[in-house]
Amino acid sequence: MSLSEKIYNHSPVLLQNAMVSIYGWRWNRRRFGGIFEKELQGYKQREKFTAAQWQEYTSLQLSSILKHALVTVPYYREKWMQYGLTTEQINGITPETINRLPLLSKEDLRKYGKSTLLSNQIQKGGSFFSSSGTTGTPTSILFSENMHQRWSAAYEARVRNWAGVDRFMRRGMIGGRRVVPDANAKRPFYRYNATEHQVYFSAYHISKQNAANYLDAIKRYKLDYMVGYAMSNYFLARFIDEQGLKAPQLRAVITSSEKLTHEMREVFQKVYGCKTYDGWSGVEACGLVSECEHGGLHISPDVGLIELLDKEGNAVSPGEQGEVVCTGFLNYDQPLIRYRIGDYMTLSTRSCTCGRIMPLIEEITGRIEDVVIGKDGREMVRFHSLFTGMPNIIKGQVVQEDINNIRLNIVSEQPLSDGEKDILKKKVYSQLGEVNVQIFEQKEIFCGINGKFRAVISNVKRGSDR
Repeated sequence: MSLSEKIYNHSPVLLQNAMVSIYGWRWNRRRFGGIFEKELQGYKQREKFTAAQWQEYTSLQLSSILKHALVTVPYYREKWMQYGLTTEQINGITPETINRLPLLSKEDLRKYGKSTLLSNQIQKGGSFFSSSGTTGTPTSILFSENMHQRWSAAYEARVRNWAGVDRFMRRGMIGGRRVVPDANAKRPFYRYNATEHQVYFSAYHISKQNAANYLDAIKRYKLDYMVGYAMSNYFLARFIDEQGLKAPQLRAVITSSEKLTHEMREVFQKVYGCKTYDGWSGVEACGLVSECEHGGLHISPDVGLIELLDKEGNAVSPGEQGEVVCTGFLNYDQPLIRYRIGDYMTLSTRSCTCGRIMPLIEEITGRIEDVVIGKDGREMVRFHSLFTGMPNIIKGQVVQEDINNIRLNIVSEQPLSDGEKDILKKKVYSQLGEVNVQIFEQKEIFCGINGKFRAVISNVKRGSDR
């Protein structure tokens, strides 16, 4: 834990709000300065592309990132040469022939992500951003300032703007940051980022008895829209509805990170009186799928090339589900080429009435992980995020045995130190309060009978005796 985090965790709410606002100011400058406006206009203009224009554009972007990776990234140069590929063959690869290149696994990204998977021509302002992901494998991605602005422009154009909102409007966010660090904290269960007119809600205190405090913030700050974890936003809306509380009408709910169901959309419509917009991306920022105003889930071809593959590594047909493999076009400091991100999608068989010639996804299958239930009834998802920022951990799994017992299954490079174990336990306590935490170090964590890894398993069901 950094010094600033220690200071934040022990500060009163007013000071925490000030610290969140200062962080928001710095974050705002990093994302929306520099080349942001130019990139934003580019994304909007390309939405009018014809199929031929998209083909030409993606071919040029792919060629550019492959040539850059071959010359400046040792990992790819060595790997591709081991596969017997010549420089001429690599330079001649197109979106149709990209399957000649080997796949990049999360394990390789974790292992080489801060060494040979980096370009030797890194741009200024680089920072690593971490994610454990639903695979339970912690990874870190390097973002330069320019890269961050390109990605922020894509999100503004294809996510916010398609949902009828923008970065200047007042928004509520439910994400993974522990803005309310104490599991046993009293209200308020949010902090206010005055710089960006953002209320950051705790994802770890959502319960029936706390829902009114969340709703008070929505009203007090006159929020225009909600964003963040699909399940956490759903839990909040459901608790508001179950208690008969009246929420103001919002412009949109924009969800991420988990599968959005028809039931969730209905609850958001009932509680907030607005449409919900689904989407898919990730910390890796090598692909983007977002929902347009006509309900179509579109791939953004100018963010990255997305392949959907079957178990044999062949491209699936429309209507079939495939594993998502991404080649990003935005990050030249750490190119991700044919990266197995670990999610699943189904390719659509139809076109969209919006008229945009951008590939359609029928369904973002993703992963539906279990919900961890607190003693007071709070419901939490993305619980695997407690492995973030712990480079010694190769893979981690959270198992809630019962309301009082949490089991952590860990695969690590080296045996966990007492300090690392203490950090993990404190992270659990910060979300659940005093529970019994057992840590089991293992050589491997096996997949379920369907072949999919479950990062979170809970044996506690909603409404069970506590």
